[in-house]
Amino acid sequence: MSVGEQACSYAVMALHDDGIPITAEKIATLVGAANLKVESYWFSLFAKLAEKRNIDDLIVSGGAGGGGGAVAAVPLAASGGGAAAAAPAAEEKKEEPKEESDEDMGFSLFD
Repeated sequence: MSVGEQACSYAVMALHDDGIPITAEKIATLVGAANLKVESYWFSLFAKLAEKRNIDDLIVSGGAGGGGGAVAAVPLAASGGGAAAAAPAAEEKKEEPKEESDEDMGFSLFD
């Protein structure tokens, strides 16, 4: 995250928290008060974002990007059908070694 992006993010959150309408000029004023050098296009970008999106939703979601976990695909053999796919699934079930907990070692976080 660039300095301009981070500075404008904090300025938008501060304005929103105080219930002040979010405009490019007010974002620029807050960033200027922090003595930061930021490219001027950031102010209008964040003002337009605040105009179109609910800031509370953005804060709660934390920007919520990224994808979910990967899904493993099991290819089916043309002649074997489901029987060929069932055999590898049985091999994958291996018992993982049990990890020791802090209690097993005789100490804990708060000792």
